[in-house]
Amino acid sequence: MSGESTNRIHILDKKVAELIAAGEVVERPASAVKELLENSIDAGASMITLEIKNGGITFIRVTDNGCGIMRDDVPTAFLRHATSKIQKADDLNAIGTLGFRGEALASIAAVSKTEIITKTKMELAGTHVKLEAGEIVETGDSGCPVGTTIIVRELFYNTPARMKFLKKDTTEGNAVAAVAQRIALSHPEISIRFIKDGREEMHTPGDNRLISAIHSVLGRDFSKNLIKTDYTIGHTRTYGYVTKPLAARSSRNMQFFFLNGRFVKSKTMMAAVEEAYKNSIMAGKYPGCVLNLILDPSLVDVNVHPAKLEVRFSNEREVFETVYYAVKNALAQSDERPKFELEEKKPQSQPTFSFSFAPFNQPAQSGQQDEQLRLIVKNTPVQNEPEKVTPAYNAARVSYEPVQSETIKFINTDSELKTSEKPFVSVLAGEKQPIITQESRTIKESFQQVSAKPETAVSAAAEESVVVVGQCFGTYILAQKGDSLWIIDKHAAHERILYEKVKKLRRASSQVLLEPITVTLPADEYAAAVENLDLLAEAGIVAEDFGGSTILVREAPLDLTGQDIPDLVSEIAGQLLAHKKEVMPARLDWIFHSIACRAAVKAHDRTSLPEMQSLAQRVLCDNDILYCPHGRPVAFELPRSDIEKKFGR
Repeated sequence: MSGESTNRIHILDKKVAELIAAGEVVERPASAVKELLENSIDAGASMITLEIKNGGITFIRVTDNGCGIMRDDVPTAFLRHATSKIQKADDLNAIGTLGFRGEALASIAAVSKTEIITKTKMELAGTHVKLEAGEIVETGDSGCPVGTTIIVRELFYNTPARMKFLKKDTTEGNAVAAVAQRIALSHPEISIRFIKDGREEMHTPGDNRLISAIHSVLGRDFSKNLIKTDYTIGHTRTYGYVTKPLAARSSRNMQFFFLNGRFVKSKTMMAAVEEAYKNSIMAGKYPGCVLNLILDPSLVDVNVHPAKLEVRFSNEREVFETVYYAVKNALAQSDERPKFELEEKKPQSQPTFSFSFAPFNQPAQSGQQDEQLRLIVKNTPVQNEPEKVTPAYNAARVSYEPVQSETIKFINTDSELKTSEKPFVSVLAGEKQPIITQESRTIKESFQQVSAKPETAVSAAAEESVVVVGQCFGTYILAQKGDSLWIIDKHAAHERILYEKVKKLRRASSQVLLEPITVTLPADEYAAAVENLDLLAEAGIVAEDFGGSTILVREAPLDLTGQDIPDLVSEIAGQLLAHKKEVMPARLDWIFHSIACRAAVKAHDRTSLPEMQSLAQRVLCDNDILYCPHGRPVAFELPRSDIEKKFGR
């Protein structure tokens, strides 16, 4: 459990020891296990077995096939600040091993009954040493293979005060399991076996394939919903796997970040991942990921936290961008559409999906981006360490009502439908013009603008015939394309189309209102709106301060009706107040969200067959239209083969 045999264990110089950010190393069984496993990895082991009993309180055994410890170095290994991994103070500036402080074995042995059996390949016999409370009580030879076994019994037996702060055996065992899982994910080249109370809980193959380790540690359901990524900027590389958007969870406990093979808690990496998923997952949901950041050790300081969980980057911007674009490009390269899975025993199984858009290039450098990065990272909450990482992913969180359980309404194509209360409309560039009344605009007139997308190149394969067969529940369009039935949420689809149009223009077209509209707001929202009148104008809402907590709106986005404007302004004012710390592009994005949502056709609005045909054609032939701006899916696919299977064909 030391470094290579040529690196002898020695006591650090006092000045070097004082530079180490050390603290209490052993506070529970999990912290002892972490130190022992990291020592095994640093020793070059390819196989490690961890066994615990009673949550690790009464028994911990770690066995590896690493280089072992030389006989003369064993007593020294249990002294404080004894290590083979650093020699001088400058070594702290480029730490390439998981351990380096020389405190782990000394701290563990001081509060337990410890036993070590070790052998190097240059020795004929192994060494067997027993310690109690840090003092050697027995030494002898042992017939053992090359490697090291350390046994820790009765942890904290001589420190009752610390013992009383331990939790139940189950809780402590779960914490140990979490440590073992992280080690296994960070080193897929090592076969790691974890045994708890005589039962094997985990066993990774050690085939150097990260996906194999993920499957062994986190389960099949989680691993089947992953997208591979590998991206490099400068000297910084990020690789690993991220979850598809619909596999997002209600907590961050499936986010695993590693730095040069070391598990870390990094707000920068976490913020980069979640920023990349923006507009792809719903609010309150979090993506899962297993990402390893490869960085020159001299560019990162791991000597910050006693448990080495927190790190400090010399170039935080480059780290953020590498992680961000690694995730963004992974989402862009996956072109699958959401599908229903009709399994007999799993009627509510998680659908597969993906998000698709143009691949991203390396970002431009700007002071505004630096400020935005600072705010994104600052506003990202600290990741809480879960007591236990559940291996099995609950794929039944999302439920879907079977279409066959309800009456499907089909549109009569021979009859003329009435104009809907909320037509399909579009945010398009154009000259300002007087407001068009609600009654004078038909769905057909406004939707003709939506269906056009001159700047989008649609491949010949994507132009496959799309046939609308009806509408269900007044909300979902049923369409056939190839050998699949598609169910399209017309509001989500239309909202995404409008959002993409206005975002591409970066300015919404406005129309002059025949009669200006006054909107009275709460004092704090009123102040936020007045401070951002220029931003509102850029979004197509030309307003002025009318006094008395009132805003006077003179121009509004082209696609909105008069009755929508007060609610829209009130909603935007609330968002400006809530997101006042964000830079202008982020706030403008929120405003575009609101405009698109208000302007889009709503559920239960009646639409004609040609209008539904136009929307379905756009959605199913454009891989950019996969999710609404809030992250909800736009369409789901039900393959013909699955339908025929249900009917026994």
